[in-house]
Amino acid sequence: MNQVGNVGVCGAGLMGNGIAQTCAAAGYQVVLMEVAQAPLERGMSAIAKSLDKFVEKERISQAERDAAFARIRPTTNLCDLSGSDLVIEAIVENAGAKAELFGRLDEMLAPQAILCTNTSSLSVIELAAKTKRPNRVAGLHFFNPVPMMKLVEVVKSIATEADVIETLFAFTRSLGKEPILAKDSTGFVVNRLLVPYLLYAIRVYDEGLASKEDIDKGMKLGCGYPMGPLELLDFVGLDTTYYIAQIMYDEFKDPMMAPPPLLKRMVLAGRFGRKSGKGFYDYAG
Repeated sequence: MNQVGNVGVCGAGLMGNGIAQTCAAAGYQVVLMEVAQAPLERGMSAIAKSLDKFVEKERISQAERDAAFARIRPTTNLCDLSGSDLVIEAIVENAGAKAELFGRLDEMLAPQAILCTNTSSLSVIELAAKTKRPNRVAGLHFFNPVPMMKLVEVVKSIATEADVIETLFAFTRSLGKEPILAKDSTGFVVNRLLVPYLLYAIRVYDEGLASKEDIDKGMKLGCGYPMGPLELLDFVGLDTTYYIAQIMYDEFKDPMMAPPPLLKRMVLAGRFGRKSGKGFYDYAG
C-alpha cells in the first residue's frame, strides 16, 4: 500500500472545492487547479464560506479552520500538480475533456502516483486507457455536499491493481468517509439504483398520479427518505440527471434509464433546479 501525502484536485467547482476542503481538513496538503482565475477564486471563496459555517456550528475551531484553508494551494498551472501522490479529477462530466486531462497528468506525475476520477457515470477504463499507468487509475466518487456526505464509491477497473484499491480505502477512511467497492460499470452502485427511481418519479408525476408535493411527502413519510425524489432532482440538477440518464441508457438500453420527455423539456427550458432558480419547485428569492 502506498502512502498519500500530497493531494491534487482538478476542478474547483461544486465537487472539486468540496473534495479539496475535505482533504485539507483531514491534514493533507492540497493543490487545487482550475483552468482560469475566476472559477478558481469562486472555488476558494466557497471553501472559505463552508469552513466558516463549520466554525459557526462549533464543529471545528477557528484555528482548525485557518489551518485547513492554509493547506490549499490554488493554481491555474497544471504543472503544479506534478508532486502529488494522488490526483482527483473533478472537472466537467465530458469524456473527451477528462481523457485529455488524464493524458497530460500521466506525463508529469511520478510513476507510483495514483490518478482518480470523480465521475458519476463515465467508464474508468476508458480514461485509464489514455495513460501509460492504467493499473494506477481508479474511480473515487464523492457525493454532494462532499464535506457532509459520508459515502465514497471506490471504483476498480479491470486494470486497477489491488494495492491501489487498498490505498484508496485507507485514504477515504482518513477523510472520515466510508468507502464501498464498485466495479467499473456505468452508474456504479448508487446511481445505478437511484437514477431509475428518480426518472420513474418524473413519469408518475407527468402522468398525474399525484402532485409533486404529495409524491415527495409520500416518499419522505412513507419510506423515511430525507428528501422526496422531485426535491432531490432539483438539488442534484435536472441537467446533470438528464446527462447521466443518457449515458446509462446508452450503456444498458434499459427503458427505466431512458430520460422521460418531461425531463428533456425542462432542461431545454433552462429549468435545472436549485442552481437555476427553478426546477420542479421555484427557488426565486
